[in-house]
Amino acid sequence: MSGALAGLSLLIIGDSHFVYPGSLITHLHDQLRRDGATVATYSACGVGAGAWVVPRDVPCGTATRAGSGQIQTNRTNTARSFAIDELIQRHRPNVVIVGIGDTMGGYSQREMPRNWITEQVRTLTARFQATNMPCIWFGPTWGTEGGPFFKTFARAKELSDYLSTQVAPCAYIDSTTFARPGAWPTYDGQHHTADGYANWARALNTQIVATINSARRR
Repeated sequence: MSGALAGLSLLIIGDSHFVYPGSLITHLHDQLRRDGATVATYSACGVGAGAWVVPRDVPCGTATRAGSGQIQTNRTNTARSFAIDELIQRHRPNVVIVGIGDTMGGYSQREMPRNWITEQVRTLTARFQATNMPCIWFGPTWGTEGGPFFKTFARAKELSDYLSTQVAPCAYIDSTTFARPGAWPTYDGQHHTADGYANWARALNTQIVATINSARRR
Protein backbone atom coordinates (compact mmCIF):
# COMPACT_ATOMS: atom_id res chain seq x y z
CA MET A 1 0.00 0.00 0.00
CA SER A 2 1.27 3.49 -0.85
CA GLY A 3 0.97 6.61 1.27
CA ALA A 4 2.90 8.68 3.77
CA LEU A 5 2.32 6.09 6.50
CA ALA A 6 2.66 2.95 4.40
CA GLY A 7 3.92 -0.03 6.35
CA LEU A 8 3.20 1.45 9.77
CA SER A 9 0.90 0.03 12.41
CA LEU A 10 -0.85 2.66 14.54
CA LEU A 11 -2.73 2.07 17.78
CA ILE A 12 -5.11 4.86 18.81
CA ILE A 13 -6.57 5.14 22.31
CA GLY A 14 -9.00 7.86 23.21
CA ASP A 15 -11.92 9.20 25.16
CA SER A 16 -15.51 10.03 24.21
CA HIS A 17 -14.36 11.82 21.04
CA PHE A 18 -13.87 8.32 19.62
CA VAL A 19 -16.95 6.54 20.95
CA TYR A 20 -19.63 7.52 18.44
CA PRO A 21 -19.96 6.90 14.70
CA GLY A 22 -19.07 10.13 12.94
CA SER A 23 -16.53 11.05 15.61
CA LEU A 24 -12.76 10.53 15.42
CA ILE A 25 -13.18 6.75 15.37
CA THR A 26 -14.66 7.34 11.93
CA HIS A 27 -12.75 10.32 10.58
CA LEU A 28 -9.24 10.07 12.04
CA HIS A 29 -9.16 6.28 11.70
CA ASP A 30 -10.10 6.56 8.01
CA GLN A 31 -7.69 9.43 7.32
CA LEU A 32 -4.74 7.49 8.69
CA ARG A 33 -5.72 4.38 6.76
CA ARG A 34 -5.90 6.40 3.55
CA ASP A 35 -2.30 7.41 4.19
CA GLY A 36 -1.35 3.74 4.22
CA ALA A 37 -1.26 2.85 7.92
CA THR A 38 -2.77 -0.20 9.58
CA VAL A 39 -4.98 1.29 12.30
CA ALA A 40 -6.66 -0.04 15.43
CA THR A 41 -8.74 2.34 17.54
CA TYR A 42 -9.99 1.85 21.11
CA SER A 43 -12.05 4.32 23.10
CA ALA A 44 -13.35 4.52 26.66
CA CYS A 45 -15.79 7.30 27.48
CA GLY A 46 -15.47 9.45 30.56
CA VAL A 47 -12.24 8.17 32.14
CA GLY A 48 -8.76 9.59 32.57
CA ALA A 49 -5.49 8.27 31.25
CA GLY A 50 -4.84 6.02 34.24
CA ALA A 51 -7.82 3.84 33.32
CA TRP A 52 -5.77 2.60 30.36
CA VAL A 53 -3.28 0.99 32.74
CA VAL A 54 -5.64 -0.44 35.35
CA PRO A 55 -8.95 -1.11 33.51
CA ARG A 56 -12.14 0.04 35.22
CA ASP A 57 -15.84 0.41 34.56
CA VAL A 58 -16.62 3.32 32.27
CA PRO A 59 -19.71 5.51 32.64
CA CYS A 60 -20.67 6.01 29.01
CA GLY A 61 -19.43 3.08 26.97
CA THR A 62 -16.57 1.91 24.79
CA ALA A 63 -15.96 1.52 21.09
CA THR A 64 -13.36 -0.33 19.06
CA ARG A 65 -12.47 -0.53 15.40
CA ALA A 66 -9.80 -2.49 13.55
CA GLY A 67 -8.66 -1.77 10.01
CA SER A 68 -11.53 -1.45 7.56
CA GLY A 69 -13.94 -3.07 10.01
CA GLN A 70 -17.09 -1.67 11.51
CA ILE A 71 -17.24 0.17 14.82
CA GLN A 72 -18.02 -2.16 17.71
CA THR A 73 -19.65 -0.47 20.71
CA ASN A 74 -20.50 -1.49 24.24
CA ARG A 75 -22.80 0.84 26.16
CA THR A 76 -23.91 -1.69 28.75
CA ASN A 77 -22.94 -1.82 32.41
CA THR A 78 -20.24 -4.34 31.47
CA ALA A 79 -18.19 -1.74 29.56
CA ARG A 80 -14.63 -1.42 30.85
CA SER A 81 -11.54 0.40 29.70
CA PHE A 82 -8.61 -1.44 28.14
CA ALA A 83 -5.11 -2.31 29.38
CA ILE A 84 -2.48 -0.58 27.26
CA ASP A 85 0.07 -3.36 27.78
CA GLU A 86 -2.35 -5.92 26.34
CA LEU A 87 -3.21 -3.68 23.38
CA ILE A 88 0.46 -3.12 22.56
CA GLN A 89 1.13 -6.85 22.75
CA ARG A 90 -1.87 -7.60 20.54
CA HIS A 91 -1.27 -5.03 17.81
CA ARG A 92 2.49 -4.45 18.05
CA PRO A 93 2.18 -0.88 16.80
CA ASN A 94 5.00 1.30 15.57
CA VAL A 95 3.37 4.31 17.26
CA VAL A 96 0.62 4.79 19.85
CA ILE A 97 -1.60 7.85 19.39
CA VAL A 98 -3.36 9.13 22.52
CA GLY A 99 -6.43 11.37 22.41
CA ILE A 100 -7.29 11.86 26.09
CA GLY A 101 -7.88 15.43 27.24
CA ASP A 102 -11.35 16.70 27.99
CA THR A 103 -12.05 13.92 30.50
CA MET A 104 -9.28 15.30 32.71
CA GLY A 105 -10.03 19.03 32.44
CA GLY A 106 -12.22 19.34 35.52
CA TYR A 107 -14.44 21.79 33.68
CA SER A 108 -17.00 21.90 36.47
CA GLN A 109 -14.31 22.64 39.07
CA ARG A 110 -13.07 26.09 40.01
CA GLU A 111 -9.44 25.04 39.63
CA MET A 112 -8.01 22.60 37.11
CA PRO A 113 -6.87 19.43 38.97
CA ARG A 114 -3.21 19.65 37.98
CA ASN A 115 -1.84 17.11 40.43
CA TRP A 116 -4.44 14.54 39.41
CA ILE A 117 -3.80 15.18 35.72
CA THR A 118 -0.08 14.65 36.26
CA GLU A 119 -0.74 11.39 38.11
CA GLN A 120 -3.08 10.16 35.36
CA VAL A 121 -0.77 11.08 32.50
CA ARG A 122 2.39 9.71 34.04
CA THR A 123 0.69 6.44 34.93
CA LEU A 124 0.14 5.92 31.21
CA THR A 125 3.39 7.36 29.86
CA ALA A 126 5.34 5.11 32.23
CA ARG A 127 4.01 2.15 30.24
CA PHE A 128 5.29 3.69 26.99
CA GLN A 129 8.68 4.23 28.57
CA ALA A 130 8.76 0.66 29.88
CA THR A 131 8.14 -0.75 26.40
CA ASN A 132 10.17 1.92 24.54
CA MET A 133 7.03 2.70 22.56
CA PRO A 134 6.94 5.87 20.42
CA CYS A 135 3.82 7.90 21.15
CA ILE A 136 1.96 11.02 20.08
CA TRP A 137 -0.54 12.71 22.41
CA PHE A 138 -3.01 15.29 21.17
CA GLY A 139 -4.92 17.69 23.34
CA PRO A 140 -8.44 19.12 23.33
CA THR A 141 -10.00 21.51 20.87
CA TRP A 142 -11.59 24.77 21.92
CA GLY A 143 -15.08 23.29 21.69
CA THR A 144 -17.79 25.84 22.37
CA GLU A 145 -18.45 27.49 25.69
CA GLY A 146 -21.27 26.35 27.94
CA GLY A 147 -23.35 23.19 27.83
CA PRO A 148 -23.62 20.40 30.39
CA PHE A 149 -19.84 19.93 30.68
CA PHE A 150 -19.16 23.62 31.53
CA LYS A 151 -16.29 23.81 29.06
CA THR A 152 -14.75 27.26 28.58
CA PHE A 153 -12.14 28.51 26.14
CA ALA A 154 -9.89 29.57 29.02
CA ARG A 155 -9.91 26.11 30.62
CA ALA A 156 -9.44 24.35 27.29
CA LYS A 157 -6.32 26.45 26.68
CA GLU A 158 -5.06 25.93 30.23
CA LEU A 159 -5.53 22.17 29.88
CA SER A 160 -3.82 22.00 26.50
CA ASP A 161 -0.86 24.06 27.70
CA TYR A 162 -0.49 21.92 30.81
CA LEU A 163 -0.71 18.63 28.94
CA SER A 164 2.06 19.80 26.65
CA THR A 165 4.38 19.89 29.67
CA GLN A 166 3.32 16.51 31.07
CA VAL A 167 3.10 13.96 28.25
CA ALA A 168 6.80 13.33 27.56
CA PRO A 169 8.18 11.09 26.13
CA CYS A 170 5.18 11.44 23.81
CA ALA A 171 5.25 14.19 21.21
CA TYR A 172 2.40 16.68 21.77
CA ILE A 173 -0.06 18.08 19.26
CA ASP A 174 -1.91 21.23 20.34
CA SER A 175 -5.39 21.05 18.82
CA THR A 176 -6.18 24.65 19.81
CA THR A 177 -3.84 25.79 17.03
CA PHE A 178 -6.07 24.31 14.33
CA ALA A 179 -8.93 26.83 14.43
CA ARG A 180 -10.14 29.89 16.28
CA PRO A 181 -12.17 29.40 19.48
CA GLY A 182 -15.68 28.17 18.70
CA ALA A 183 -15.05 27.74 14.98
CA TRP A 184 -15.87 24.03 14.94
CA PRO A 185 -19.48 23.31 15.95
CA THR A 186 -20.44 21.11 18.87
CA TYR A 187 -23.77 19.80 20.07
CA ASP A 188 -23.02 20.08 23.80
CA GLY A 189 -20.02 22.37 24.17
CA GLN A 190 -17.52 19.50 24.15
CA HIS A 191 -18.43 16.93 21.49
CA HIS A 192 -18.32 18.05 17.88
CA THR A 193 -20.76 17.50 15.09
CA ALA A 194 -19.62 15.21 12.28
CA ASP A 195 -18.33 18.24 10.35
CA GLY A 196 -16.35 19.37 13.37
CA TYR A 197 -14.81 15.94 13.79
CA ALA A 198 -13.96 15.81 10.08
CA ASN A 199 -12.12 19.14 10.41
CA TRP A 200 -10.29 17.98 13.52
CA ALA A 201 -9.31 14.68 11.90
CA ARG A 202 -7.87 16.38 8.82
CA ALA A 203 -5.76 18.71 10.94
CA LEU A 204 -4.63 15.89 13.23
CA ASN A 205 -3.74 13.66 10.31
CA THR A 206 -1.47 16.32 8.86
CA GLN A 207 0.32 16.81 12.17
CA ILE A 208 0.60 13.09 12.92
CA VAL A 209 2.18 12.44 9.52
CA ALA A 210 4.59 15.35 10.02
CA THR A 211 5.51 14.18 13.54
CA ILE A 212 6.15 10.60 12.43
CA ASN A 213 8.17 11.69 9.40
CA SER A 214 10.24 14.03 11.55
CA ALA A 215 11.03 11.17 13.95
CA ARG A 216 12.02 8.94 11.01
CA ARG A 217 14.59 11.49 9.86
CA ARG A 218 16.36 11.62 13.21
